[in-house]
Amino acid sequence: MAAATSDSAPAPLTFAVPKGRILDEVLPLMQRAGVVPEAAFHDKHSRALSFSCPAGFAGSPLHLIRVRAFDVATFVAHGAAQAGIVGSDVIEEFAYSELYAPVDLDVGHCRLSVAQPKGRAPGSDASASHLRVASKYPHVTRGYFEAQGIQAEVVKLNGAMELAPGLGLADRIVDLVSTGRTLAENGLAETAVITQVSARLIVNRAAFKTDARVAALVEAFRALVGVTA
Repeated sequence: MAAATSDSAPAPLTFAVPKGRILDEVLPLMQRAGVVPEAAFHDKHSRALSFSCPAGFAGSPLHLIRVRAFDVATFVAHGAAQAGIVGSDVIEEFAYSELYAPVDLDVGHCRLSVAQPKGRAPGSDASASHLRVASKYPHVTRGYFEAQGIQAEVVKLNGAMELAPGLGLADRIVDLVSTGRTLAENGLAETAVITQVSARLIVNRAAFKTDARVAALVEAFRALVGVTA
């Protein structure tokens, strides 16, 4: 993965960040690490997806792209971006071999959990051999239930997961939970935690091995959270 263009000028690094809640939490860390976007990045009305970082990084141009969380992993895994930030839930769901997640940023904390309608006994699926589960995490969901000897038929939804049990679409849901308020307001109860989630710095493995600027990015974030190699 080349770090320079044909005329020997440094090729820009591309850093992918997720839209939504997690971005507000990681922005201060990014800025302290030297990833400082142009003013337009902070314009809530802007529909732009690509932004410059006027100061660059490690003496070369740096661009930010703002995409959906699941797409951050894809851009980095395929080398379209050399680095990015995403929740550990996304990393586990895709399990891209091309991704390396060297730094837990210790922000964006939540959990990936199983929930079901209130009033149903938490262990009521213990004797079931098959369940229909609504989730946007089919890989993690199937793996979790298979470990319990249960075949999970996953109904892929990208939102409004809490509606699925009440409308007969699924027996359970698997989704991110922070306070649990949304579950409670929709008649659901959290019954099991699959994994704890936090924001991670991710890099493309090939870029990390061949581009010193990517390694410098990793070290900058490691220094912020007190992690040594």
